Amino acid sequence: MATRRQGREWALQMLFQADMNPGLDLDMSIPKFWRQQYTCKVEEAERRDEELPESNKPVEDRVAPPKIREFTEKLVRGVRGHLEEIDAKLVAYTQNWPLHRMGSVERNVLRLAFYELLYCSDVPPAVVLNEAIDLAKYFSNTDSGRFVNGILDRLNKELHGKTVASGTRPGEQAT
Repeated sequence: MATRRQGREWALQMLFQADMNPGLDLDMSIPKFWRQQYTCKVEEAERRDEELPESNKPVEDRVAPPKIREFTEKLVRGVRGHLEEIDAKLVAYTQNWPLHRMGSVERNVLRLAFYELLYCSDVPPAVVLNEAIDLAKYFSNTDSGRFVNGILDRLNKELHGKTVASGTRPGEQAT
């Protein structure tokens, strides 16, 4: 079953794709992404010698429940829609580290997290930081997780006046 964490992974993949292909039209690339994910799901089932259940649902719904898909697409469209503001804020927090020198994974993880911290008040900052750190570690390496943590912690301090320790659960105080 797909979760919001999986939604963030998919959002990161779509943002990475858009970053590598600047002229990409989201209205065309998002449905194509879901079709590609379904193809991967079918191929994985074949490798395991399993059959996927018959379904009349659209391909997108066979990959992710509508709620998770909507969450994923909201993140992607939100980041892309606020890209100039997010990048300007990001540059202010990454002194001596211009965006073009930053790794593509790290840049897009940070964009995603900045979007959630700046525009999604329904997501606790601890969740945003932990998810971003995990994404950076998973799609890049441990050092990327530390890099992302440092930048997001500074932004969070500015926005909320407190530090969120990585590994802190939502609602817990950092020590």
